[in-house]
Amino acid sequence: MEIVKGGNEIANAIIQLRGERVILDVHLSGLYEVETRILKQQVRRNLDRFPEDFMFLLNDSEIDLVISQNVIPNKKVLGGARPMAFTEQGVAMLSSVLRSKNAIQVNIAIMRTFVHVRRLLETNKELSRKINELEDKYDEQFKLVFETIKRLVNQPNEPRTQIGYKK
Repeated sequence: MEIVKGGNEIANAIIQLRGERVILDVHLSGLYEVETRILKQQVRRNLDRFPEDFMFLLNDSEIDLVISQNVIPNKKVLGGARPMAFTEQGVAMLSSVLRSKNAIQVNIAIMRTFVHVRRLLETNKELSRKINELEDKYDEQFKLVFETIKRLVNQPNEPRTQIGYKK
């Protein structure tokens, strides 16, 4: 499966819900090459391994959100069941309950992708901070220019003496 090599499909499956980066069960089952019902069944049999910060069920508004953002095409994909969302720790825990042939390689690829996404977000935060610093710096430098322009614009119109030839 190309997913393990590239990781792009994994990165596209990572979404933000409840302030966490998560992957839905429907995407994980595709990555692990198991049916979604089997993945959910294994999780339910081992619920003590999946506390709320590892895995949670989506509520109705979150389901509507992931559908509206085309994370999943429609509710039919869910088969009537509530989707499970797995955090990075939850994905790591899945390797202990899933026993498919490629589970180890897929799990490694997913964990690497989570780390890569985290690094990208940190880089973006650093870039955003630098841009804000530049804006502050230039705002100070151009403050005098802006004040002068405002004074010129707000000056009352005084009668000016005529320039040029007089008849």
